[in-house]
Amino acid sequence: MSDTSIDNYRFLARYNRWMNQRLCQASESLSDAERKQERGAFFGSIHHTLTHLVLADRMWLHRFASQQTVFAALSPALLALPEGSDYSSDLHPDWLDLRQTRDALDEVIEQWLAGMAPDFLTSTLRYTNTKGVQRAHPAWQAMTHFFNHQTHHRGQVTTLLMQAGVDIGVTDLIALV
Repeated sequence: MSDTSIDNYRFLARYNRWMNQRLCQASESLSDAERKQERGAFFGSIHHTLTHLVLADRMWLHRFASQQTVFAALSPALLALPEGSDYSSDLHPDWLDLRQTRDALDEVIEQWLAGMAPDFLTSTLRYTNTKGVQRAHPAWQAMTHFFNHQTHHRGQVTTLLMQAGVDIGVTDLIALV
Protein backbone atom coordinates (compact mmCIF):
# COMPACT_ATOMS: atom_id res chain seq x y z
CA MET A 1 0.00 0.00 0.00
CA SER A 2 1.09 3.56 -0.56
CA ASP A 3 2.13 6.29 1.84
CA THR A 4 -1.25 7.87 1.03
CA SER A 5 -2.99 4.88 2.62
CA ILE A 6 -1.05 5.21 5.86
CA ASP A 7 -1.59 8.97 5.77
CA ASN A 8 -5.34 8.30 5.68
CA TYR A 9 -5.11 6.30 8.91
CA ARG A 10 -2.98 9.04 10.47
CA PHE A 11 -5.71 11.52 9.55
CA LEU A 12 -8.32 9.24 11.12
CA ALA A 13 -6.21 9.06 14.29
CA ARG A 14 -6.14 12.87 14.48
CA TYR A 15 -9.92 12.95 14.00
CA ASN A 16 -10.29 10.22 16.62
CA ARG A 17 -8.34 12.26 19.17
CA TRP A 18 -10.15 15.51 18.32
CA MET A 19 -13.58 13.92 18.71
CA ASN A 20 -12.70 12.05 21.89
CA GLN A 21 -11.45 15.29 23.45
CA ARG A 22 -14.65 17.07 22.45
CA LEU A 23 -16.87 14.26 23.78
CA CYS A 24 -15.01 14.19 27.07
CA GLN A 25 -15.20 17.97 27.43
CA ALA A 26 -18.92 17.91 26.69
CA SER A 27 -19.45 15.02 29.10
CA GLU A 28 -17.82 16.99 31.89
CA SER A 29 -20.77 19.38 31.87
CA LEU A 30 -22.81 16.48 33.31
CA SER A 31 -22.58 15.06 36.80
CA ASP A 32 -21.11 11.60 37.30
CA ALA A 33 -24.63 10.28 37.92
CA GLU A 34 -25.87 11.84 34.66
CA ARG A 35 -22.94 10.34 32.70
CA LYS A 36 -23.72 6.93 34.21
CA GLN A 37 -27.49 7.19 33.83
CA GLU A 38 -29.08 4.33 31.88
CA ARG A 39 -30.29 5.87 28.62
CA GLY A 40 -31.34 2.82 26.59
CA ALA A 41 -28.23 2.73 24.39
CA PHE A 42 -26.41 -0.50 23.53
CA PHE A 43 -23.94 0.07 26.39
CA GLY A 44 -26.53 1.89 28.47
CA SER A 45 -24.89 5.12 29.52
CA ILE A 46 -22.57 7.78 28.16
CA HIS A 47 -19.88 6.65 30.61
CA HIS A 48 -20.17 2.96 29.76
CA THR A 49 -20.15 3.63 26.01
CA LEU A 50 -16.96 5.68 26.38
CA THR A 51 -15.52 2.92 28.58
CA HIS A 52 -16.38 0.36 25.91
CA LEU A 53 -14.43 2.39 23.35
CA VAL A 54 -11.33 2.41 25.57
CA LEU A 55 -11.62 -1.32 26.15
CA ALA A 56 -12.18 -2.14 22.47
CA ASP A 57 -9.30 0.12 21.41
CA ARG A 58 -6.98 -1.64 23.82
CA MET A 59 -8.13 -5.06 22.56
CA TRP A 60 -7.54 -4.08 18.93
CA LEU A 61 -4.22 -2.41 19.67
CA HIS A 62 -3.14 -5.58 21.47
CA ARG A 63 -4.02 -7.57 18.34
CA PHE A 64 -1.99 -5.22 16.17
CA ALA A 65 0.92 -5.35 18.63
CA SER A 66 0.83 -9.17 18.67
CA GLN A 67 1.86 -9.45 15.02
CA GLN A 68 5.40 -9.98 13.78
CA THR A 69 5.97 -6.23 13.43
CA VAL A 70 7.29 -4.45 16.52
CA PHE A 71 5.49 -1.23 17.45
CA ALA A 72 7.40 0.58 20.20
CA ALA A 73 4.42 2.85 20.96
CA LEU A 74 2.20 -0.12 21.86
CA SER A 75 3.55 -0.99 25.29
CA PRO A 76 2.26 -4.10 27.05
CA ALA A 77 1.49 -2.02 30.16
CA LEU A 78 -0.89 0.25 28.26
CA LEU A 79 -2.61 -2.63 26.48
CA ALA A 80 -2.91 -5.02 29.43
CA LEU A 81 -6.44 -6.01 30.36
CA PRO A 82 -7.61 -8.00 33.38
CA GLU A 83 -8.21 -11.69 32.67
CA GLY A 84 -11.77 -12.30 31.52
CA SER A 85 -12.34 -8.78 30.18
CA ASP A 86 -14.88 -8.57 27.40
CA TYR A 87 -16.62 -5.79 25.50
CA SER A 88 -19.02 -5.09 28.36
CA SER A 89 -16.41 -4.86 31.15
CA ASP A 90 -16.36 -1.57 33.05
CA LEU A 91 -12.64 -1.14 33.69
CA HIS A 92 -12.83 2.61 34.35
CA PRO A 93 -15.69 3.42 36.75
CA ASP A 94 -13.90 6.63 37.78
CA TRP A 95 -14.41 9.50 35.30
CA LEU A 96 -10.94 11.00 35.71
CA ASP A 97 -9.32 7.58 35.21
CA LEU A 98 -11.42 7.02 32.08
CA ARG A 99 -10.53 10.43 30.67
CA GLN A 100 -6.81 10.06 31.37
CA THR A 101 -6.76 6.58 29.85
CA ARG A 102 -8.60 7.86 26.76
CA ASP A 103 -6.11 10.72 26.35
CA ALA A 104 -3.15 8.34 26.73
CA LEU A 105 -4.59 5.89 24.21
CA ASP A 106 -5.23 8.62 21.65
CA GLU A 107 -1.65 9.83 21.99
CA VAL A 108 -0.32 6.28 21.57
CA ILE A 109 -2.52 5.66 18.52
CA GLU A 110 -1.01 8.70 16.82
CA GLN A 111 2.53 7.64 17.79
CA TRP A 112 1.86 4.09 16.58
CA LEU A 113 0.72 5.31 13.18
CA ALA A 114 3.53 7.86 12.90
CA GLY A 115 6.03 5.01 13.08
CA MET A 116 4.11 2.48 10.98
CA ALA A 117 5.59 1.37 7.66
CA PRO A 118 3.01 1.28 4.85
CA ASP A 119 3.73 -2.42 4.17
CA PHE A 120 2.13 -3.34 7.51
CA LEU A 121 -1.25 -2.56 5.96
CA THR A 122 -0.88 -5.40 3.44
CA SER A 123 0.28 -7.92 6.02
CA THR A 124 -2.13 -10.57 7.28
CA LEU A 125 -3.45 -9.87 10.76
CA ARG A 126 -3.94 -13.09 12.74
CA TYR A 127 -5.67 -13.18 16.13
CA THR A 128 -8.30 -14.93 18.19
CA ASN A 129 -11.47 -12.93 18.76
CA THR A 130 -13.32 -12.68 22.09
CA LYS A 131 -15.40 -15.75 21.23
CA GLY A 132 -12.26 -17.85 20.67
CA VAL A 133 -12.54 -17.86 16.87
CA GLN A 134 -9.29 -17.68 14.90
CA ARG A 135 -9.34 -14.77 12.42
CA ALA A 136 -7.02 -13.73 9.58
CA HIS A 137 -7.45 -10.82 7.17
CA PRO A 138 -5.43 -7.93 5.71
CA ALA A 139 -4.30 -5.48 8.37
CA TRP A 140 -5.82 -2.57 6.44
CA GLN A 141 -9.28 -4.11 6.87
CA ALA A 142 -8.77 -4.37 10.63
CA MET A 143 -7.44 -0.80 10.72
CA THR A 144 -10.53 0.41 8.87
CA HIS A 145 -12.74 -1.47 11.33
CA PHE A 146 -10.77 -0.04 14.27
CA PHE A 147 -11.53 3.55 13.24
CA ASN A 148 -15.06 2.84 12.00
CA HIS A 149 -15.92 1.19 15.33
CA GLN A 150 -14.81 4.32 17.19
CA THR A 151 -16.89 6.56 14.92
CA HIS A 152 -19.95 4.34 15.33
CA HIS A 153 -19.92 4.48 19.13
CA ARG A 154 -18.96 8.15 19.30
CA GLY A 155 -22.09 8.79 17.23
CA GLN A 156 -24.06 7.02 19.92
CA VAL A 157 -22.44 9.16 22.62
CA THR A 158 -23.24 12.30 20.63
CA THR A 159 -26.89 11.28 20.56
CA LEU A 160 -26.90 10.47 24.28
CA LEU A 161 -25.35 13.85 25.03
CA MET A 162 -28.01 15.61 22.91
CA GLN A 163 -30.70 13.73 24.83
CA ALA A 164 -29.07 15.01 28.03
CA GLY A 165 -29.18 18.58 26.69
CA VAL A 166 -25.53 18.85 25.62
CA ASP A 167 -24.75 19.81 22.01
CA ILE A 168 -21.11 19.21 21.06
CA GLY A 169 -21.48 20.97 17.72
CA VAL A 170 -20.09 19.88 14.37
CA THR A 171 -18.71 16.33 14.34
CA ASP A 172 -17.95 15.99 10.63
CA LEU A 173 -14.56 14.58 9.72
CA ILE A 174 -14.00 17.34 7.19
CA ALA A 175 -14.38 19.95 9.96
CA LEU A 176 -10.97 18.85 11.25
CA VAL A 177 -9.27 20.06 8.07
